[in-house]
Amino acid sequence: ALGRAPWLRPVILALWEVEAGEHVKPFTPEKAKEIIMSLQQPAIFCNMVFDWPSRHWNAKHLSEVLHGKQIRFRMGMKSIGTVPQFETTCSYVEATLEEFLTWNCDQSSLSGPFRDYDHSKFWAYADYKYFVSLFEDKTDIFQDVRWSDFGFPGRNGQESTLWIGSLGSHTPCHLDSYGCNLVFQVQGRKRWHLFPPEDTPFLYPTRIPYEESSVFSKLNVVNPDLKLFPQFRKAQRHTVTLSPGQVLGCTHGWEEGTQLLLLVKRRMDFGGRRVLFVPRHWWHYVESIDPVTVSINSWIELEEDHLARVEEAITRMLVCALKTAEDPHNTRAWLNPTEVEETSHEVNCRYLNGAVSAFFDHYRASKIVEIQALKTNREHTKEEELNVYNYMGQTRSQNLTMGAVKQEAASTFGPDLVPVTQRSEEPPSGRGGILKSDGKDFVDKDGEHFGKSHCAKRQQMQLHSENAAVEQFASNSTVAPSQTFISTDDLLDCLVNPQVTRMVAQLLIQGRSL
Repeated sequence: ALGRAPWLRPVILALWEVEAGEHVKPFTPEKAKEIIMSLQQPAIFCNMVFDWPSRHWNAKHLSEVLHGKQIRFRMGMKSIGTVPQFETTCSYVEATLEEFLTWNCDQSSLSGPFRDYDHSKFWAYADYKYFVSLFEDKTDIFQDVRWSDFGFPGRNGQESTLWIGSLGSHTPCHLDSYGCNLVFQVQGRKRWHLFPPEDTPFLYPTRIPYEESSVFSKLNVVNPDLKLFPQFRKAQRHTVTLSPGQVLGCTHGWEEGTQLLLLVKRRMDFGGRRVLFVPRHWWHYVESIDPVTVSINSWIELEEDHLARVEEAITRMLVCALKTAEDPHNTRAWLNPTEVEETSHEVNCRYLNGAVSAFFDHYRASKIVEIQALKTNREHTKEEELNVYNYMGQTRSQNLTMGAVKQEAASTFGPDLVPVTQRSEEPPSGRGGILKSDGKDFVDKDGEHFGKSHCAKRQQMQLHSENAAVEQFASNSTVAPSQTFISTDDLLDCLVNPQVTRMVAQLLIQGRSL
């Protein structure tokens, strides 16, 4: 066979390698955590979850586990317009997974919870389903998810979220204010569109609809209105299709090697399921491109979250105050359905004070910087303020030079850790696999985006944002003043811009420390 089909040799070698090391994971938990805490770009971990019991959690299995349990599905239109389908504009259905699967098989019925939704026109998404609520009477199932393999001891399904969707279901483009993200794709494929943090001005951030920890983009990144949002042309899109079972394959000689390739597939499927790592503050739009998709994720807490909670508390207070004053009886128009807590000013004040107190509690406990009383010496005052400021802005690689971290992280890339790269072409339709890039790394060779101190990074981001604002103003300068109208949302977009709330939070913390 090898004489007639020499291309089979690497396949056989791959099979031998699988046989020899099928129970060995490419990274120890300690190494995986080191990668997660230092890597500044999205990447895919391969061959790390082949022994997780949750790899068998397809929708059919989950429907049996959750037999009869009512789940809330978000319903959206399959037609793609230029306006994002925010959760405030969607409708909702309470149904079981069995009812969802029946509807998703296009078995139309005049009865049932999905009776008003034509399967050819609508998608359904059971998103943000926390394990602790979903499996409240089946807590043993938490152990089927083992984030401890990535260096987080004791972390399992209890700190995880489940996502089940039909073809076309998606999450609008947003960034998460807290933590970084690990995503395990169990069933079907999802396409991820990712943008680095420095692209924030080009994504037109907004806090309407308001949801704690989520900053949304005003535009639909898969069908953008470039006349309305011209700066989006400058955004650096990184696209990857996350699949639960991609395997080594060949494109020729299939007839002669069918049986062997099927054997290789069976032997290698254990490592096919992959975990996507999304670093802090990376924008992402996620869409299901198969009839049924199942994902599990966990947000990993980071040092920076302590200050971010103060920023979020400031944002919450401003948004709720202005939007409630505008229309006190219609919170549904601006408050995301995921926000169930009271939004009164009194509650928000307690929330802000709690966030500030928690920040200082952590600040003192960390012993990274000791707050001292102000002295009359101006130089000492500046030094003290800088110490507090540096603490608030410190990065996870504080004790390493960024160049060393970048070099070490880059050397880790290989078959078991695949970087998500920038691409220049339009996203393909229904195609699996990691998409090729144009070869341009989104972190420049000197590490300018991520490699300097917080102060230098802040100055660069500020200049970057100012230039974008000037260019955006210039591009819209043809609009006559009489045609402009400043709405409450326009004002909020400025007041609660992530860069503004970060500055306010820093000033608030500095004022308290003085």
